[in-house]
Amino acid sequence: MARRQDGKRRISRRDFLRDTTVGAVGTGLLSHGLVEAAVAEETGAVVLGPGRVPMILEVNGKPHRLELEPRVTLLDALRNHLDVTGAKRVCDRGTCGACTVILDAKPVYACSVLAIEARGRKIATIEGLGTADALHPLQAAFVENDAQQCGFCTPGFVMACAAFLRKHKSPTRADVERSLGGNLCRCGTYAGIRKAVLDAARTIGKEA
Repeated sequence: MARRQDGKRRISRRDFLRDTTVGAVGTGLLSHGLVEAAVAEETGAVVLGPGRVPMILEVNGKPHRLELEPRVTLLDALRNHLDVTGAKRVCDRGTCGACTVILDAKPVYACSVLAIEARGRKIATIEGLGTADALHPLQAAFVENDAQQCGFCTPGFVMACAAFLRKHKSPTRADVERSLGGNLCRCGTYAGIRKAVLDAARTIGKEA
């Protein structure tokens, strides 16, 4: 070990690499059980994972028993484990809105919510909004106003709009534009979408 002129130790690049490597190897030798025990003792929190965790997800009013790793997103749980594929994966970064679902009456990006966070909560997807024989007024309005082209973003838009209409019974055009800014349509059907929301609001108001 070299020393500086003031007598203090000087750490060389080789010493640094050796010490950090030893530290990393030592840390890697700790079992998951020891780490979990330390965290639980320090914080009092229950540590789940990294293996699969049993959970129940309530999707469109039906409970589903699953075993998923805590890192699995709600979007992946729906699409890959429950075959509920209405919510689409596009950006996978929580920016486009194609994966929007309703969680406890609030619209959320399913790609940005962990499935384990959705336990005990009510999850609604486009599959539970209406059927081919009995469309929801909002779905019917989307069809009537040509509010879709490729259709890839449409399920997310419809769910965002459905959540919006639950809070805004008589929205204005400005309300619609301001509240639906979190969903993107690459085909540019915004005019049709705005009209569909306003028409659906009137239809729902008459039915109430």
